[in-house]
Amino acid sequence: MRVIGLGIVALLACPADAQEVRQSGPPPGIAGAAPPAAAGWSITIGAAPVLGPAWQGSRQMALSLFPDLRVNYGDTIFASVPDGIGWNAVNRDGWRVGPLAKIRFGRDERNGGSPFLIAGGSDALAGMGNIKAAGEVGGFVEKSFGQRRAWRARAEVRQGFGGHDGVVADLSAAYRARIGRAIVGVGPRMTLTSGNFMRTYFGITPAQSARTGLASYRPDGGILSYGLGGNVVRPLNRRSALTLFTSLERLGGPAADSPLIRERGQRMQATLGLGYGFRFGL
Repeated sequence: MRVIGLGIVALLACPADAQEVRQSGPPPGIAGAAPPAAAGWSITIGAAPVLGPAWQGSRQMALSLFPDLRVNYGDTIFASVPDGIGWNAVNRDGWRVGPLAKIRFGRDERNGGSPFLIAGGSDALAGMGNIKAAGEVGGFVEKSFGQRRAWRARAEVRQGFGGHDGVVADLSAAYRARIGRAIVGVGPRMTLTSGNFMRTYFGITPAQSARTGLASYRPDGGILSYGLGGNVVRPLNRRSALTLFTSLERLGGPAADSPLIRERGQRMQATLGLGYGFRFGL
């Protein structure tokens, strides 16, 4: 399963006064959550049903119910399952730079591996074995620009350990605008990974080949996926919001050329979710 905070897809979160938004993290994440207050500690709790591929590259869909718990200290420190744990060490003139750590949930050959699965799943991974959860540690740089800083570009680079020991780089851009009380965001994203990551998730060893009947495959690093993501944030009041989010992504060559994808999966990946979050201060 992709990083949760996955997706595998980025979300826009709205501040307490709902006057600005900023895109956060990878995969469809969880947050319809209202974001942190301007200063001091705040906590956001929420949940999001998400319909998406049972595993990255799957042709079968699954419905998961993701819980969301976020802890923030103003606009300096953030911690959540979707966004990871990070620190805006630099936060001025539209720049945000700092360290970041995330978790990538593992992959289960029985159903795809989401720990929050409530319906659906996939049996296409039978014989591939399980992949354990992995930590990913690195950093990010983000720049907001344009009129009212409506544009945002972000890059993250993280080194994995545990379930995989590859390098992951997430690149994204987004444009945001207000339509009535709603805040709409849309933009492209791309993920690149090293060969170690590709081989963990899309490679096929001789032992796996013997169990599955798929040809052996040893991919190099490159583009994991690329596509578009969008969301609509609708504040309900100063402390809560709903977020509708979606993404459409295509696997890059090293992943798409795997016999696992060619024979048991598909290259196009779509996700749709609806999140709710409520924020309160400490």
